[in-house]
Amino acid sequence: MRTTDHLVRCAIGAGSFSLLTSLLLVGPGTAQPTAARAAAAGGTRAATSRVPTAQDAANYVGQDSCLSCHETQDYKGTGHALKTNPRTPAATQGCESCHGPGKAHVDGGGDPALILNPGTMPPQRGSEQCVGCHNRKEHALWPGSQHDQRNVGCASCHSSHTPKGPAQIKAAGETALCATCHQGVVNKHRNRFNHMPVREGKMSCSSCHNVHGSANLKLLTYGTTVAQSCASCHAEKRGPYLWEHAPVANACVTCHDPHGSNNDRMLVAKQPFLCQRCHVTSRHPPTVYDAFVLKNSQNANKITGRSCTVCHAQIHGSNAPSGKAFLR
Repeated sequence: MRTTDHLVRCAIGAGSFSLLTSLLLVGPGTAQPTAARAAAAGGTRAATSRVPTAQDAANYVGQDSCLSCHETQDYKGTGHALKTNPRTPAATQGCESCHGPGKAHVDGGGDPALILNPGTMPPQRGSEQCVGCHNRKEHALWPGSQHDQRNVGCASCHSSHTPKGPAQIKAAGETALCATCHQGVVNKHRNRFNHMPVREGKMSCSSCHNVHGSANLKLLTYGTTVAQSCASCHAEKRGPYLWEHAPVANACVTCHDPHGSNNDRMLVAKQPFLCQRCHVTSRHPPTVYDAFVLKNSQNANKITGRSCTVCHAQIHGSNAPSGKAFLR
C-alpha cells in the first residue's frame, strides 16, 4: 500500500494523468505492461503514418527500387508525376509518399502486409493517405462528407496508376463514373426527352455537385439551398418578387426535375395536372380535365399547350402591382 501511495504521489508530481489512471484502474502490478502496450500502439501508428518522420529517413528505398518489381505501376503522365509541383509524390518521396517507407517491404521479400496500399485498405483509412495532400479547395470538406460516411473512398473513384479519364478517375468520363452508383439519376440524363445538356457534354455532375464534400445539402456546389443553386445560372428566377409563388419560394424541385423529365421544361408532371396538385378549388374547373371538358367547355384551351401558363405567364413571381395572379 505504501508503494502504491508513493507511485501515485510521483505521478501527480510529474503531471502524468495517464499513469495515474492506470494505477487506479489496474493496480501497480500491471502498470508497466499497460504502458508498454500504449508505447507499442503509438509505434504502430507512427509506422503507418503518411507523414515521414526523421527516424523514417533510413527506411526509404527510393522509387527506382519500387519500379524494379512494379514496373507496370509507374504513374508517369498523371498529375502525381509533376515534379514542378512541390506537393506531388514525384517531388517528394515518389511511390513511398503514398505507400509509406518501403525498406521493411523490400527486406521482407515483397510481403504486401509490410507496405501501405490505399486501394486495398478500408475506404476511410485509405482516404487518409490522399487527404494528407488533397486538403484544399473542393477537397477541404471530404472528411465526414456524404460519400465518406457511406464508405466511398478516394480509391473507389480514382486510380493513381491506371486512370481512364480526367482527374485520374476510373471511368472514361465523369457521368459514366457517377453511373456506377447513381444509375437511376444518370438514366434520366440519358433517356428523358427534356434534360440538362449533360449527354451533349456541356455540363457534368460536378457542374452542380461537389462530390468531395459540401457544407450544404445534396453536395451542392453553389448556395445553401436548391433554389440558390439553380439561381446561379437562372438568375432571372432568383427574386425576391413583390408577389411570390409559394412552390417557387420553397424550392425549384417542387415543379422541376433537374435530372430530366419527359414533360416540357423538365416539369415533374404535365400541365395542367401539375398546377391542379395545389389549385383544386380555383375559379377554373377544379377537377382534372377530361375528354368531356375538351369537347364541351370553353376552358378547353387550358388543357393543351402551355395550359395555365398561357395566361399566368409570370409563374415564378411578379413585380407588377397588379400581378397577384401572375398574369403576363
